[in-house]
Amino acid sequence: MAPKGGRNRHRAVLLTALLLCAQDALAQARASGFVGEAKCLTCHEAKNRHFSATSHARAFRANPRNELEARVCEACHGPGSAHVANAADKSAPIRFTRESGTPIETMNARCLACHGGGQRQHWPDSAHARALLACSDCHAPMERRSSAGLLARPTINETCLACHAQQRAEFRRRSRMPVPEGKMSCADCHNPHGSTTRALLKGDSVNETCAECHAEKRGPFLWEHAPVREDCGTCHAPHGSNHESLLVAARPFLCQQCHNPPIGHPGQFYAGDRTAAVVAAGGAPSPRLVARSCQNCHSAIHGSNHPSGARFQR
Repeated sequence: MAPKGGRNRHRAVLLTALLLCAQDALAQARASGFVGEAKCLTCHEAKNRHFSATSHARAFRANPRNELEARVCEACHGPGSAHVANAADKSAPIRFTRESGTPIETMNARCLACHGGGQRQHWPDSAHARALLACSDCHAPMERRSSAGLLARPTINETCLACHAQQRAEFRRRSRMPVPEGKMSCADCHNPHGSTTRALLKGDSVNETCAECHAEKRGPFLWEHAPVREDCGTCHAPHGSNHESLLVAARPFLCQQCHNPPIGHPGQFYAGDRTAAVVAAGGAPSPRLVARSCQNCHSAIHGSNHPSGARFQR
């Protein structure tokens, strides 16, 4: 992993390049010939019907913030004089599709000229930027397909899961975050436009992100459980699991990955008189295997503030 200082320098270089690109685009636009929105609409009536329902159209037409936004179509697509002179030449306007031939850097720079900063301040060098993702891969700037954000699909979750097939499968497991039900979205935990973490988390760490909702697990505690303090993902799968409570393994086997003491109660939970055959014949199962297993006794497994809670039993 690159040193933090190196990543910051790289991010600063990319931000400078995006700014220069946006400034060059504006300078070229002023030097070239604008034809005006009315000229565009003589051919692109169908596109205008879709565009008129978007927040871009309302902002550019009713309350432009600067000279460029007042150009409406040409604010994003660039000056139209070359395109009007030769409509067969598709290279003249900036087009926001992968089939258009317009470089992704050019498309994104045009978007970031207005949408830079804020939640997008970490876009340069983010996982999506390194994967050469274009803004228009997730957003439909010319058509209203979602209730907010001009997304390419009706919801945030549908937009994200179109690419993240592994997470789509995890959300179909029996224990999962309520994402398929629409009670939360991917953007509740992740910032798709970039963050300071590798997983694009909104918090500075996994634990900080989880504690935004699970405040009772935040601590600090008098008696802390080391793996809880380190990373919630040690025991829980963040998207979905076939074990209860999003656990990465069933209890007691999850606990036994770390705890198999030679003293105290042994880690071997099956005794000779409590095998599966004996239980099937009417015998009693081991109390260490029923219900919540280890947590039958160690109930405060995330941490305890009780003076006698060193073993997380209260």
